[in-house]
Amino acid sequence: MQVSDGAVNNVASIKNLKGFDESHPPDPKLIDSCVHCGFCLSTCPSYRVLGKEMDSPRGRIYLMDAINEGEIALNTATVEHFDSCLGCLACVSTCPSGVQYDKLISATRHQVERNYNRSLPDKLVRQLIFSLFPNPDLLRILLFPLLVYQKLGISKLLQATGLIKAISPRLAAMESILPEITFKSFQDNLPDVIPAKGEKRYRVGVILGCVQRLFFSPVNEATVRVLTANGCEVIIPKSQGCCAALPEHQGQTEQAKVLARQMIDSFAETNVDFIIINAAGCGHTLKEYGHILADDPEYAEKATAFAAKVKDAQEFLINVGLTAKLSPLTDKNLTLVYQDACHLLHGQKISVQPRQLLRKIPGVTLREPIDAALCCGSAGVYNMLQPEVAEELGKQKVQNLINTGAELIASPNPGCSLQISKYLEDKKISVMHPMELLDYSIQGVKLEI
Repeated sequence: MQVSDGAVNNVASIKNLKGFDESHPPDPKLIDSCVHCGFCLSTCPSYRVLGKEMDSPRGRIYLMDAINEGEIALNTATVEHFDSCLGCLACVSTCPSGVQYDKLISATRHQVERNYNRSLPDKLVRQLIFSLFPNPDLLRILLFPLLVYQKLGISKLLQATGLIKAISPRLAAMESILPEITFKSFQDNLPDVIPAKGEKRYRVGVILGCVQRLFFSPVNEATVRVLTANGCEVIIPKSQGCCAALPEHQGQTEQAKVLARQMIDSFAETNVDFIIINAAGCGHTLKEYGHILADDPEYAEKATAFAAKVKDAQEFLINVGLTAKLSPLTDKNLTLVYQDACHLLHGQKISVQPRQLLRKIPGVTLREPIDAALCCGSAGVYNMLQPEVAEELGKQKVQNLINTGAELIASPNPGCSLQISKYLEDKKISVMHPMELLDYSIQGVKLEI
C-alpha cells in the first residue's frame, strides 16, 4: 500500500511530540490495570469540582498512556490536568481493580517538572514555595517580619482591600492561611533527649517537621509529653530538616532525594526502636523513602530500613498501648468530630486508630461527618497553587464537619488544620491535634469550650 507524503509527515510529527523521558515514566503495566470502570469519579475531589473527565484519575491515566505512546504531547493542555490532581489518593482506596494511581501520578509529576517548561509566573511561585517551606531555618528568619506584619494589622488591611488577590490569587491564598505568629513560635524548647516517665518501654525518635515545628510547636511538645508519659524515651536529632514531602509530592526529584538522605543521616546513630511523626503528609513520604531512593546504591538499603521504623504517632500508641491515666477534657460530655487527613487515611491506611485513641478519653463522643474521605483541599501546597478548587473543597469540608454538631474538630495534619481554620471563619468551634487532646487528658487540664 502506498503511503501519502501527508501521512508520513503526520507520523513523523507524532513521533517528534515532546513527551516523557526514559527515567521512570508512568509504568504501562500499571496503566493497563485500569479497566476504566469509573468508580474513581465520585471520590475524586477535582472531578467533583471541575466536572471534566480529564480531571479525574481515569482521564489522567488516558493522558499518561497517550503520552507514553507518543500520541499526544506533554504540554500546557495536558499538564493542567495533572496539576489539577490533589494527590489525595482517594481513588486508590476506591478502585476495585487495585490500580496504583499513586505511583502513576508520582511518576508523572516528576516527568512534568523535568520536561515541561512552565510560565515565568508559575516558576516564580513554585520556586518561592520550594525554597521556603522545606527550609525551617529560612522560615524561622521570616518569623519576626511576619509577626510585625500581623501585629500592625497589615494582613487584615490587605485582605479587606483585596489588593494581594488582585495582584496574584496564589499569593493571596498563601497569605490567607498564614497562622497567627506568637512569641512561642520563636522558641525551641525540646532537648535532644527526653527521658521516659516511669519504666522505659521504648526508645523513639521524633520528627519535628518544617511548618509544624514553627507554627504548630505546641503539637510537637504535646506529642513528646504523651510519648514520655507512656514509657518512651524520646530522641530529637537537631540535625534533622525537611522530610521531603513537599518536593516529592510536586515532582522535585533531586531536592526530595537530598532531603531524604539528610533525614536518614540525622537518625543514623540514634539507635531508636521507632521513628514517630505526627503530621499525615510527612508520614506518608517518610514511609516511601525506600521508593524515593531505590536507585541510590549507597542509600537504598538504608532508606528501606528507615521507612520500616516510621510510625504515625496515633498508629504507634494504639499498637503499644497507653499506660498513662486519662482524665475527662471537660466537666460534661465532649462531642468531637475527627477529620481524616488524606495521606493518613488513603496513603497510610490509618483511620481506626485515631478514633480508638480519642474514644479512650473519658466523656468523649465521636461524630462522623458525611464525605469523611473527601479531601479538604489543602493537599500539601495545592491550596496555594490551585486556590479556586481548594476553596470549594475547603468550604464543603468545613460545612460537613459543622453539620455533625460537634464542639471540637480533631485534625492530625497541619495543612488540613490551616485549611479548615480558614473556612471556619467566625464559627465558634476550634481545631486541635489529637496529640494535644491526649496531652491535656493525661495532664488533667480542662478545655474551655
